[in-house]
Amino acid sequence: MNQSVHFITLSAPDVDAARDFYTTGLGWTPLMYVPGDIVFFQVAPGVVLGLFEAGAFAADMEGGPEDARLSGLTLSHNVASPQEVDAVVDQALKAGARLVKSPKKADFGGYHGHVADPNGVVWEICHNPGWSVAEDGTVRLGPVEG
Repeated sequence: MNQSVHFITLSAPDVDAARDFYTTGLGWTPLMYVPGDIVFFQVAPGVVLGLFEAGAFAADMEGGPEDARLSGLTLSHNVASPQEVDAVVDQALKAGARLVKSPKKADFGGYHGHVADPNGVVWEICHNPGWSVAEDGTVRLGPVEG
């Protein structure tokens, strides 16, 4: 099997609130939006993040409401500096996010904070000096020096 992920689909109790948060709060542009049902955002080359209404999400899996809950998941957005972490966290909070963890120095040597979107999806906003992406898209996770 090819080692890749093309869609990340999350259960969203309120798709419209999610759309508003990501578009107004973070400035993202929807790839497709069906009010009250689903919204898709392209988040990387060939990769889409979908927020699917929780009841429809569970029904699509032929499961119950417990199958539509998120647990043990964070999405991470890496930025260029600790100051940018602070700015993105502030912007997210103004757009309706809930502060989960105030930005601070991380054990791995970087700097990060956590916010939850209106549907409870937790985002880590992170500056990781050991993170880089080569021109071919290969990710490098190296030790942080200093």
